[in-house]
Amino acid sequence: MDEKVKFNIEFPIQASPQLLYQYISTPSGLSEWFSDNVNSRGELFTFIWDDSEEQAKLLNKKSGERVKFRWVEDEEDDQSYYFEIRIQVDEITKDVSLMVTDFAEDDEVDESKMLWTNQISSLKQVLGSA
Repeated sequence: MDEKVKFNIEFPIQASPQLLYQYISTPSGLSEWFSDNVNSRGELFTFIWDDSEEQAKLLNKKSGERVKFRWVEDEEDDQSYYFEIRIQVDEITKDVSLMVTDFAEDDEVDESKMLWTNQISSLKQVLGSA
């Protein structure tokens, strides 16, 4: 298994942290923009796309601030891989950004960033802040 590299992307977004948190932490919120459907049983979330589904474990969350998941398929390889969506508010301007941290294989980082960019633009459309 190739080593995965960590990357971070920042997406400025016009929405309140409380509202954003609903969209990044609940199955109904995530199914509005992240995947076609999301089911959860406790800490296990199942993300469903057209013809595939992936399971992720909710590692931790902080209300109004962040959620951190690990894909179940990554658990056999390396416990240190995860993806995190964090809400950041600039103390001075009060501008809100979503900070995404994820891991991808070296040759797939650009593709992964593109995927996140597409997902977040779906989120912005749902929020009406596109």
